[in-house]
Amino acid sequence: MSVTFSDIESAAQTLSGHAHRTPVLTSDTVDALTGASVFFKCENYQRMGAFKFRGAFNALSHLDDDAKRRGVVAFSSGNHAQAVALAGKLLGIPATIVMPTDAPQVKLQATLGYGARVVTYNRATDSREAVAADVASKDGLVTIPPFDHPHIIAGQGTAALELMQDVGPLDYLLVPCGGGGLLSGSAIAAKAMSPGIKVIGVEPAAGDDVTRGFKLKTLQTCKNPDTIADGARTESAGAITFPLILSEVHDVMAVPDDELIHWTLFLMERMKMVIEPTGALGATALLSGRLAAQGKRVGVIVSGGNVDLFSLTGYLNRGRDAIGL
Repeated sequence: MSVTFSDIESAAQTLSGHAHRTPVLTSDTVDALTGASVFFKCENYQRMGAFKFRGAFNALSHLDDDAKRRGVVAFSSGNHAQAVALAGKLLGIPATIVMPTDAPQVKLQATLGYGARVVTYNRATDSREAVAADVASKDGLVTIPPFDHPHIIAGQGTAALELMQDVGPLDYLLVPCGGGGLLSGSAIAAKAMSPGIKVIGVEPAAGDDVTRGFKLKTLQTCKNPDTIADGARTESAGAITFPLILSEVHDVMAVPDDELIHWTLFLMERMKMVIEPTGALGATALLSGRLAAQGKRVGVIVSGGNVDLFSLTGYLNRGRDAIGL
């Protein structure tokens, strides 16, 4: 169940003409603050607003005709939900999405808007995997997991592939980490295209299971982490992604929510990007000084922009005293 660079190259061909080739932005202000040359790969401008479209479209494209006719089921707090819903719509595949009752409204409404059927569950009492398995069994659907799937991982890795094609070799690549699909796929692509690069995963401190697991070399869990980075509230990395992270990634670190709020708002103000806090995890590790990158070329993947504007108001109130903009 491993994933290779050739799988990522194949995924890039599958996605050609369907996924956006998202822009790479730079900022003199960021470069001055960090002493580095920083390149932001902006997946907040991807279709449905996040990198998840890449993996979902790639995975659904590989289904056989019978599976496409029967349809798929996915479980997600938001971005994977929207990605599978949109990919299903584009490919003519019926999609059912299992979402928590407290999923951000912007993501729930977008999922419904793409034509998917939504089944809700209580995050505190129910297992999303169990709910999805029950739906799949009853309706004869194929389950498309959010990260632990070779075609998902290969699709996500195309973001780093494009970044390397556009800007050339890098010293570091910072990647948000939830279940590890984006991180593991990006690491495979980056190391193949930029030998010597150090790929670093970044997750919220309240959900630091991959950080702990990376240091201990054993899979760790974190039940329902309380963090504003809702896209990284996964309980653990996967059976496929975790070994890839151990073999391909240089380091994994965690950042607290207060720093994440600060730098999310900084990027919104200074770079005019609409991003969700999860999307700013990598940037936060760099801008907070947790990674010393003076004189280096640094890539930062901004994973998504599906922020709930009502929640954003709360972030503004929480972070306004510390921002100093």
